[in-house]
Amino acid sequence: MMHRAQPLSRILTPSRIPVLAAVFVACGGEPRLTDDIAVQVRDSAGVRIVEYAGRPEGEAPFALAAEPRYRHGANPGDFEFQFIDAGRLMPDGSAVVAWYSGMVVLSPDGTTHEVLATAGEGPGEVISPHAVFVLGRDSVLVPDDRLSRLTLFVGDSVARISSLPRAGHFGVAGIGASGELLLWNRHPASLWIDIDTEWLAGHMTVFDIETGALDTVASYDHFPSQRSGEESPIIRSMGEVTVAAGQFVYTRSDRPEITWRLPDGTVTQIVRWRPEPNLLAAELLEHGEPYIRVLYRRNRVGSEARREDLIQEAMAEYRAMIGQPVPFFGTPFADADGNVWLPSYRPAYPEEGSPYTVISPDGEWLGQVETPLRFRILDVTEGLVLGVLRDHLDVESVTVYELIPRTR
Repeated sequence: MMHRAQPLSRILTPSRIPVLAAVFVACGGEPRLTDDIAVQVRDSAGVRIVEYAGRPEGEAPFALAAEPRYRHGANPGDFEFQFIDAGRLMPDGSAVVAWYSGMVVLSPDGTTHEVLATAGEGPGEVISPHAVFVLGRDSVLVPDDRLSRLTLFVGDSVARISSLPRAGHFGVAGIGASGELLLWNRHPASLWIDIDTEWLAGHMTVFDIETGALDTVASYDHFPSQRSGEESPIIRSMGEVTVAAGQFVYTRSDRPEITWRLPDGTVTQIVRWRPEPNLLAAELLEHGEPYIRVLYRRNRVGSEARREDLIQEAMAEYRAMIGQPVPFFGTPFADADGNVWLPSYRPAYPEEGSPYTVISPDGEWLGQVETPLRFRILDVTEGLVLGVLRDHLDVESVTVYELIPRTR
């Protein structure tokens, strides 16, 4: 039976909302209980602080449907994808998908595709499209880090090309309420600066497309320095920035905390919780090795024999870490409703096949959403989940699931 897609705002029915409503209305600081976990909401110098005494358990009130609406990539006549980086759902249910050598638009039912951009440096071509943003019914904005430019596609045509700051470490995290671009450091500016600090700093920066003005509004812990004490080169905590409802959202994966900032850098909300230590389990490595092989194949590292040696060295490092602390989560993203999705930590590729914890814009712990094995979410919009499903032969398919109310 096919379920009709619907926005999360409809899935979050009134029967679910009151779980924290009484707590959030009363911001006097008195702790209350939700799902047997005490939560305190208070105001501190204008910053809303939501603190959970532990880590709430339970499933979210919505889930992925049992079967996908469609898969595109493994059937005869489908486009053949490789190493998909980003994707977004369009208002009509179609999807735009990007990877290092091009972009494709899929029809709402996934049966047909049209090439939007190919690899290259000319107008309408791309080299490094790590993000795409939907601006309207048929408008897509594509930042390209390596080409330091923005391309606006309307339909299948290039409507405008603008310059991005010429700094390879910048990435576009999202778009602010006034149309400004909210940037962050996708890569450290240098691994060899600030060696006297444990963490290299990243910067939240606002970029005005019209004037070219660049304004750094906040700094954050981005990448462990050489003296941070993190011994493993393959398991590292990271500071990450995404954008939810026009605000910067910052996480550091070794800290159970999320911080929201306005485009001017003002902190508006902090959510904290107290989980048990997250220790690397042996069963997680079963999913790590296949993706490590994909990474080495993608980067064309050495000969086949040399790649195998490197893979085995990496797996030995992982096995040596069994039972040791690892990050609490992988790279977060925000859906169209402003909810923040935190993927559970996974070796090699933290987001693939991971359960996601979903937290609302108000800091309500909505619960966990399970995902299929080898599935990675790209976007959640209007009750649809766009992602990449990798089969046992490492063939990637763009896959869309409906997000439906969970049956209690």
